[in-house]
Amino acid sequence: MNQRMEAGLFDQVEEHVRSHVEWLRLLVEALGALVVAAGVAVVIVGLVRHLLARPDDHFIPIRLAFARYLTLALELQLAADILSTSVAPTWDRIGKLAAIAVIRTVLNHFLTKEINDERARVEPARQRSPASGPAATD
Repeated sequence: MNQRMEAGLFDQVEEHVRSHVEWLRLLVEALGALVVAAGVAVVIVGLVRHLLARPDDHFIPIRLAFARYLTLALELQLAADILSTSVAPTWDRIGKLAAIAVIRTVLNHFLTKEINDERARVEPARQRSPASGPAATD
């Protein structure tokens, strides 16, 4: 009889933990979506400013800013997938998580590489620019 009570209590606690983890997963997924939305807003504002101020200049700073938002959003979405798999680890879910993790890691790697490459191209040009003073090189 005591073992049944312990098993019932364990099941209740397990269900409680699953429920909380599911809510956390939803929160992390929503946060990832908000980060993408914020990145899109930053891009729109940046494009409008860019087109009004200097329409013949390049878009690299805007692309770099958006890439940073996408990189953070990818990490949050991967965290949500990990939470989802942690509460019900079936081989099917683990396989899907592995595939998603690989895809997102590759995307994140190439976004980071592009950010670094673009930054390396932009920084020397900023330092040579006559409009840039000592404060602009920080």
